[in-house]
Amino acid sequence: MFDDAVFWLSLGTLIVVLFSLARRCTPPSNNSRIERKLDLILDHLGINPHQDVDQKILDCLQSGQKIEAIKLYREQTGVGLKEAKDYVEGLQDPR
Repeated sequence: MFDDAVFWLSLGTLIVVLFSLARRCTPPSNNSRIERKLDLILDHLGINPHQDVDQKILDCLQSGQKIEAIKLYREQTGVGLKEAKDYVEGLQDPR
């Protein structure tokens, strides 16, 4: 009976260790590479992806009022909090 318990405990531990190692070995997301390439293409074509941004939002960002900028963007577009936050942060760090 003791041998069965040791076997199952050892097997469980081995499975946990293997899953942990497998998660570490997964390749990083390609999203950042794709975004950098897209930014290069837009720059080359002379397209500003933020040309339609409301000046009030840009003013809030320049004065350090990130939360107010997010609120304004949500009011204007009706998007959720995460989408508005991601958008405003993208304005701050256009790359």
